[in-house]
Amino acid sequence: MRRLNFLRALALAALVPAANAQNTRNQQREAPEVRKLTVSGVKHVDLHDLESSLSTQASKCRSLIIEPFCLISHSPTFVDRHYFDQLEFERDVLRIRLYYWKRGWRDVTVDTSVTKSGTRQVHVAFKVHENEPTTIRKIAIVYDSTLMSDRTRNRLTLLHAKDPLDLVMLDSMRLLFQNQLWDQGFGDAVVDTIVRVDSIARLGDVTLTLTPNRRTTIGRIDIGGNQRVSDKTILDAITFRTGDLYRQSSVLESQRNLYESDLFRLVAIDVPPQFDSVKNVNIDVTEAPLHSARVGPGLNNIDFLQFQTHYTSYNLFGGARRLDVDAVVGNLLAPSLQGRGFFRNVGADVPDSNVAPYLAPTYNASIAFSQPSFLSRPADAAGFSAFTHRSINPGVFIDRGFGGTATLTHQLAIRAPLSINYRYEINRVQASDVYFCVNYGVCDTLTIGTLRSHQSLSPLTLTGFIDRSDVPFEPTKGYVARLDFEHASALTGSDYRYNRAFLDVSAYTHRSGSPRYAYSAHLRMGWVRSLAGGADAGVLHPRKRFYAGGANSVRGFAENMLGPRILTIDDSTLIKARSLPGGTCALTTTAVQFCDPNSPTLKNTDFLPQPLGGTSLLEGSVEARFPLPLGQTLRNFEGAVFIDGGVVGSAPIHGFQTLGNIVKGQSAVTPGFGIRYISPVGPIRIDFGINPSRTEKLDVVTAVPDSTGRVHITPLTAQRVYSPGRTLLDRLVLHFSIGEAY
Repeated sequence: MRRLNFLRALALAALVPAANAQNTRNQQREAPEVRKLTVSGVKHVDLHDLESSLSTQASKCRSLIIEPFCLISHSPTFVDRHYFDQLEFERDVLRIRLYYWKRGWRDVTVDTSVTKSGTRQVHVAFKVHENEPTTIRKIAIVYDSTLMSDRTRNRLTLLHAKDPLDLVMLDSMRLLFQNQLWDQGFGDAVVDTIVRVDSIARLGDVTLTLTPNRRTTIGRIDIGGNQRVSDKTILDAITFRTGDLYRQSSVLESQRNLYESDLFRLVAIDVPPQFDSVKNVNIDVTEAPLHSARVGPGLNNIDFLQFQTHYTSYNLFGGARRLDVDAVVGNLLAPSLQGRGFFRNVGADVPDSNVAPYLAPTYNASIAFSQPSFLSRPADAAGFSAFTHRSINPGVFIDRGFGGTATLTHQLAIRAPLSINYRYEINRVQASDVYFCVNYGVCDTLTIGTLRSHQSLSPLTLTGFIDRSDVPFEPTKGYVARLDFEHASALTGSDYRYNRAFLDVSAYTHRSGSPRYAYSAHLRMGWVRSLAGGADAGVLHPRKRFYAGGANSVRGFAENMLGPRILTIDDSTLIKARSLPGGTCALTTTAVQFCDPNSPTLKNTDFLPQPLGGTSLLEGSVEARFPLPLGQTLRNFEGAVFIDGGVVGSAPIHGFQTLGNIVKGQSAVTPGFGIRYISPVGPIRIDFGINPSRTEKLDVVTAVPDSTGRVHITPLTAQRVYSPGRTLLDRLVLHFSIGEAY
């Protein structure tokens, strides 16, 4: 009888919603304010989740952004105040016990205290004594062995013998088996659970019985709510037809396809209860606007007058065909506005009198067309685009290019597309040698000459992608993988000729019952080899080389800074150095190469490292994320520790016999730590990587003018013994970004 009364009390506590936790306004004026809430003794469940289930809450700042104001003032404008409610406080004890009871700890006790902390202010504390859990003695899954393989059964089995008798996880396990049967065409499948508990021994026996019933098929498909979008367009987007097996995955994929078309504000695919093996399906939609457009002018001191326009048609000629047109025109009225008021004086930035090209309009335009359900196949899609651009930085570069792309995508499975893409691009950059060395990491005259000329970069790319992670922004389970094969040669119309392969895999898992304790691993591998022949003479475009380092790579290095590098130094700084033959450094094209980069007058900070990229890449990372013990107010903060490592090789790889070159390149292993703030747009991430700070010997180049005033890149004869710093502060590399590292 006592156990029955306890269960009734637990049920009563569960039925009382947390929304009714606060008293009326008059009661709040009389009740003390809860300034602090403490829940201690929690070891085997998620503390933050438990705290959020309680009705009693402490007053907290309304937003992290206004936290400084909350430290100064406790005004209701800044602080969300919570008041003590005796009845809800007593129910919270039952809520804690119920929370634990569902997760296998059935003998939990809770001590409480309410301490006065100020005038009409209290500190509320719950001390949890978890005691021993009720564990699973044995678990049996009764089913026809022809329904699924042992591997599938083991993958869906979340609970095992000796685990706590977690009823929440048991229900999730039941749904996984039921969904698996539904996805095999058993739309009326039922999974029954029986739990027998020996309270004295704290042991439980669990039995799951899988009853598939008859296979079910799709019957009539009824569509409603559409006015401008045809029934055929909707039918082309869904992946099931009348007579197909009724699979839940097909329904979910079809709903996703309809949403991603941007034709509908709301999509509901409903299968009403039907005691029949044929299931009728209702599709109800609410249409969205089929056109969107925006235009707008702009004005700034760099680009002068600008004009931007965008247009999208979401159902061009019907069939959910989409057309996107974007255009930006800048540098308008530059000849009239330059040098006036706050506008940039372009003539002063251009070293010679040929200023006209830098005053001409700039533009960036593209048009893209996509065709879902290509050739009436819902799993296929096609897309085409064309683009052109002209951008400038006066006195530095003029970048012009145009081209187009064509893409065909086939959905092998849900969130597993296979794409083949062809991109034709002709690009020409008119700039000095210094620009290519500093911005492209290209400091050799052969590659610079190639980049200056009209050259086509036209690869054919095959891309396979699969996403089996649980959530998009902060995965805690599953994996994501991407594999690219890229070929460019005379057959693809490319002057840059190469073969390239790239693999990127991420895997995730988490502590049982605590998704916020998540663990992840990441692997990246890449290889590229230039092909002989063509106008590029075997030169690799910088865009196709491999780089490591940065917020999503080896975090002990700045962006792209792990791998082959070269040091650049300004000639005005190098003049302070001594000459290797003796005397002072002379800034002429013939004498500057003998300047000593290791002169005592030069510091490491005088040199700017530039990444050159490599021909191979091997990179791996492991990371652990965990909630920080900052209380309910700052529950959106998480901590992380990680170890990243990578190797960028520069030697060419011509076959399996030279694969060892991958691990003979520039390598490093860097540990680190970080903080994440879980925001609606994804984790806002701050990471600190620890650089190994090794001493390296790096080549040095500088730029000096010749007798005509033209600036040339000149390599120094001696290498610089370079180290970015040895103190811990020097070795810390800060990264700030949105989204997880991988």
